[in-house]
Amino acid sequence: MFTATSIVVANMIGAGIFTTTGLMAQHLPGPLWIMACWFAGGIIALSGALCYSELATRMPDDGGEFIYLKRLFHPVLGFLTGWTSFFVGFSAPIAGSALAFSEYFLAGQAWAESLFPGEKAMAVKALGILIILVFTGIHYLGVQTGSITQNILTVIKILIILGLGIAGLYLGGGDISKITLSVESGGTMALGTAMLLVMFSYSGWNASAYIAGEVKNPARTLPISLLTGTFIVMGLYLFLNFFILYMIPYGEVTGVIPVVGLASEKAFGAWAGRSLSILISLALLSSLSAYIIIGPRVYYAMAREGLFFHFASQIHKKFGVPGKAILLQGLVAVVMILAGTLEQLLVYIEFALGVFPLVAVAGIYLARKRKLGDDTAVKVWGYPFTPLFFLLTSLAILVIAFIDRPLESTIAMVTILAGIPLYFLIKGIRNPEE
Repeated sequence: MFTATSIVVANMIGAGIFTTTGLMAQHLPGPLWIMACWFAGGIIALSGALCYSELATRMPDDGGEFIYLKRLFHPVLGFLTGWTSFFVGFSAPIAGSALAFSEYFLAGQAWAESLFPGEKAMAVKALGILIILVFTGIHYLGVQTGSITQNILTVIKILIILGLGIAGLYLGGGDISKITLSVESGGTMALGTAMLLVMFSYSGWNASAYIAGEVKNPARTLPISLLTGTFIVMGLYLFLNFFILYMIPYGEVTGVIPVVGLASEKAFGAWAGRSLSILISLALLSSLSAYIIIGPRVYYAMAREGLFFHFASQIHKKFGVPGKAILLQGLVAVVMILAGTLEQLLVYIEFALGVFPLVAVAGIYLARKRKLGDDTAVKVWGYPFTPLFFLLTSLAILVIAFIDRPLESTIAMVTILAGIPLYFLIKGIRNPEE
């Protein structure tokens, strides 16, 4: 139970919570709008977790959406989840985590400003590329992390958030009057983009569903881990954002990416703030490292079934890892760093990743109609309204984000749709005997 819950928490707490509040402030007129968005995002994530509790117990196998969409709709939809994960599920988050690491690591560092005078964006991208190359090389050589390490890193992340918040509130000398309600709404489109950034930070609420075939007593473990993990993260996110907005005047939050580092400087002084920024950057490396490890194993599994490029199934003779898949993933992540900003990457990632949970939750109605897995299912509370709430809110966020950010959203849709001809091409040339 602890590990299943830890996986949910670890997957959710990453680059998003440490970078998105300042970006959201560019779209929203006041601090209470920020808090309201984080609260609403948590409610949407909880409704999704409830729905996945039913899906995962109806189909208690490893694979998450790959299993649900393949069984409930068509194998091509299952393939598209894996295809999309190559670009959006792993390569893009690797790029995003590397950029977030760079933003925090370089925050307030005079030596970085002297190396790249007036070119902070270049310094951030250069360090991001370097860190991707370093970790790609490490994992190419066969270095792996275990579940104990992941649990420890999860606890460290939680302690950082709690420690910052508690110490800041008691010692930092902030001002509750900073957290005020603006009567302006900022516009529907801006609100939709802000919610997309929030939902990126909440992505991972379905993480334990991917290992449903390996947990003990899934009918009990999966619902509790999904809901408990999401509740924990929702509380931590609201707490950390309260700390940020308590410490920093709203005008100074706008557009700042290492916003937790800035709040730490306000609370504890410049030296302590810079030190904490470096600590946060190191915590972000755990997410980047995990993506580099997990992604190639997904491509390897798909390639073994003839549903991905054949070279991805090749294991390095000396190091025992899918080396070519690791290198390709690293190359794509580097290209993504060069091609866009952190905010563009976050919108691109969440738009693409938001499509498949939407379709999967819609499948609950089909699963009930077909009585699929009725013997093992833990039925969602509040059916049919809970899945309907998730569907309507998630669809609204995607539609508004598409209108407000058409470039990133269109690229995300093209990424997904490009997998359709590839699926039929692979299916047409595959040797059924292999």
